[in-house]
Amino acid sequence: MGDDVGKLFDLGPSKRPRRLTGFIPGPAQRPHPVRRRAITAAHPDVAALIGHDPFTFVVTLGIVGLQILMAAWMGTKAWWVALIAAYCIGAFANHALYVVIHDACHNCIFASVRANKWAGILADLPNCVPTAIGFRNFHIKHHSHLGDYDYDADLPSHWEARLFGRTWYGKAAWMFLFPVFQGTRLPRLKASVPMWGRWTFINLACIVAFDLAILVLLGPVALLYLFASFWFSVGGLHPLGARWIQEHYTPDTEQETYDYYGPLNVVALNIGYHNEHHDFPDVPWVRLPCLTVMAPEFYAHLKCHRSWFKLFVTFIFDPRFTLYTRLDRSSATLATPEGMVVRHAAPTGQLKPVGQAGQPGKPATPAIA
Repeated sequence: MGDDVGKLFDLGPSKRPRRLTGFIPGPAQRPHPVRRRAITAAHPDVAALIGHDPFTFVVTLGIVGLQILMAAWMGTKAWWVALIAAYCIGAFANHALYVVIHDACHNCIFASVRANKWAGILADLPNCVPTAIGFRNFHIKHHSHLGDYDYDADLPSHWEARLFGRTWYGKAAWMFLFPVFQGTRLPRLKASVPMWGRWTFINLACIVAFDLAILVLLGPVALLYLFASFWFSVGGLHPLGARWIQEHYTPDTEQETYDYYGPLNVVALNIGYHNEHHDFPDVPWVRLPCLTVMAPEFYAHLKCHRSWFKLFVTFIFDPRFTLYTRLDRSSATLATPEGMVVRHAAPTGQLKPVGQAGQPGKPATPAIA
């Protein structure tokens, strides 16, 4: 993206009060379905972007093969060399595979749901722990109930925010242990998330078989390399972990979702195009930049990030950033005095097109946004 697209994210005034006891009440209406309808009305040709990208499966085969070759090489090295390689190389490979798992859960690789599940499991192999099917099961709730503490596992639990979110060292520990926290949030969700089923056990069996094969054929250091690659790809105090902050952490009730327009999108399979993804979750990762180009008046005025590393450092050390620095539209939060003020507010700041006409029209192709 060019430097003229998007305004840089900012935390606002230096004396902005810190959020220490609760999330920021957000508008009851989610912004993305509204913007999807507006974009589709103004640019009907964006419908051509919706569909599947089977070439993603070829990309997946290449990255999985690369990680197996790297694991074989690391199997001949010292454990500390494997950890360095995992941080510098493997984390980016596993992070890209996580994006493949993400696209597979939206059925953006193949037309067949079954084929997408298998693609996700293939991408999951170098992670050493089964995540693909579990992620598929609860991620759709993140779209249908964005920013609702009772249903969206993307929001940290209150105990996380209070125990880890108030100090720089607490936030650093939270980012290091992020993979663990993701799994602890599911019991709090009000809607039942079917975490255990036939495909969950298939996912588990494939991962166990793969791990045993790596351990027997390539040795424990090879397995350590793969596990460390997984850990650094989603946490482990790696700058890639700033992705989780970039997407929805904000003090601004006018904009709930943020993009990352930076060079790492090349190796992160465009996961930074997060507004575009929430607006059109049925558009494969490879076509998301096309959406930005086709409907610039809906995206050019939004605030964005251009450096995950800068955000990583800012999140940890700027006291204005806490784990409560994000919007929540749950009934409990909107029932508070602060929540009543914004309960019926429309998220107009995100939806008003700039530079061209683009008004909401007839409903777009149905999708969870």
